[in-house]
Amino acid sequence: MGPVLAGILQLLALIAALALAYIPLGNYMARVYSSDRHWRVEKWIYKGIGANPDTEMRWPAYLRGVLAFSVIGVLFLYALQRLQGVLPGSLGFASIDPDQAFNTAVSFVTNTNWQAYYGEQAMGHVVQTAGLAVQNFVSAAVGIAVAVALVRGFARSRTGELGNFWADLVRGVVRILLPLAAVAAVVLVACGVIQNFSGIHEVGQFMGGQQQWNGGAVASQEAIKEIGTNGGGYFNANSAHPFENPTPFSNLFEIFLLLVIPFSLTRTFGVMVGSVRQGYAILATMATIWVGFVALMMWTEFAHHGTAFELARGAMEGKENRFGVGASSIFAVSTTLTSTGAVDSFHSSFTGLGGGITMLGMMLGEIAPGGTGSGLYGMLIMAVIAVFIAGLMVGRTPEYLGKKIGTRQIKLAACYILITPALVLVLTAFAMALPTPVHSMTNSGAHGFSEILYAYTSASNNNGSAFAGLNADTQWFNSTLGLAMLLGRFLPMVFVLALAGSLAEQQPVPVTAGTLRTEKPLFTGLLVGAILIITGLTYFPALALGPLAEGLAA
Repeated sequence: MGPVLAGILQLLALIAALALAYIPLGNYMARVYSSDRHWRVEKWIYKGIGANPDTEMRWPAYLRGVLAFSVIGVLFLYALQRLQGVLPGSLGFASIDPDQAFNTAVSFVTNTNWQAYYGEQAMGHVVQTAGLAVQNFVSAAVGIAVAVALVRGFARSRTGELGNFWADLVRGVVRILLPLAAVAAVVLVACGVIQNFSGIHEVGQFMGGQQQWNGGAVASQEAIKEIGTNGGGYFNANSAHPFENPTPFSNLFEIFLLLVIPFSLTRTFGVMVGSVRQGYAILATMATIWVGFVALMMWTEFAHHGTAFELARGAMEGKENRFGVGASSIFAVSTTLTSTGAVDSFHSSFTGLGGGITMLGMMLGEIAPGGTGSGLYGMLIMAVIAVFIAGLMVGRTPEYLGKKIGTRQIKLAACYILITPALVLVLTAFAMALPTPVHSMTNSGAHGFSEILYAYTSASNNNGSAFAGLNADTQWFNSTLGLAMLLGRFLPMVFVLALAGSLAEQQPVPVTAGTLRTEKPLFTGLLVGAILIITGLTYFPALALGPLAEGLAA
């Protein structure tokens, strides 16, 4: 079997698995967030945190809950890292420096999981499990909660109430993420992923020195790392490490895990708004972009330009032999079109155009299918923009799901889509203009510029993957990337929740002959076009200086 055929068959198997999980998981999540019953363990949690889960919140109160919980998470994780040197189970590792501790705390709380450190050489068992793994669960649950709040904004009328943040947070962890992660961890252990609390072992000589490996609760963290679209690896090599991802099957299973909730949330959306066809329209938009990007990535990485590519039957630099070009391409596209950031190959070693595709996937806003929760609310914001554009073309007041898209709604949507590009482009410009940051670049020219552009694109979009070759463990990058992660996570949430509140207050308008049918293929095509055009107009000059220049010069 040739490598191209193997890649295509893996893609088809992945699509089949996602299709089988779509309806049952999507329906289950809709029931979770629509139920008025509380499990006993959930009641204990509510009592412990002093929350009343039956109190409905308007959007400012919901936002305050999101921000307060996240601030506490940052402070706790920062303190845990700074105290690591005196904690048990630290494996002898020192406490983390202040700037790196800030960057890592912000990274995991914002669901970014950017790592400017070597995981197996910096973090002990306590920080990994009690700190990083816990944030993998709760940061993903926060994203789902905000998405559900926006869905309620479309579904409800003549009320500004969006549900209860604390109830949505707890249910997301207890009823969805924990059960899925437990099952996934067992599968990963069966595949050969390690799960222990062993110390550091000497395993032999390597390049004139002793080679050391330490164990850890890897399978449990790997499961939620993918399910929650977090992406932070237990080891520096992330999902290219055999302790995290040992076989081709585990590789395909991990891709399935990082895609299954974001895709299935479109079913949840359809059920909660009372029209599953609306969910299928959003799903079709996400799937079209995802499949298109995978096909384009495979083409660029399998293209044979030169003797080395001919002999390797594809661009194998930076890729694991046990996965090959096809599986690596699927993983790279999936991890950058979601907010996962996990890698089983190194994007800096992709072809010039291939590296540009990973970057473009993040620049779309990671909405195809996007992060756990954040992908759905990002896509719904783009749907509002597309409806507004359609309304301008036909001279009618734009409507979506029976809600009028007026001045307030379009201003909030516009602010949402402008925040991330502003962070990416402004911070990249400063990094290239100042004398110190450019010293962190391993490469010069277009590829060096791509390293900087990729870093700020990854941080601002809460992805977390790196282009490699960039020394980001400096005060400048730890501070500015941390700022980009914070603003890129929480400022968009402000506008999402404000939009949800304004929609929930409206009275639905009746469907007429002139209403745009947003469940039809025509709207899907309009939405795909709007996403690509808006992203292209925003980022094309920057892409032209980096991956496009490198790819066309090859």
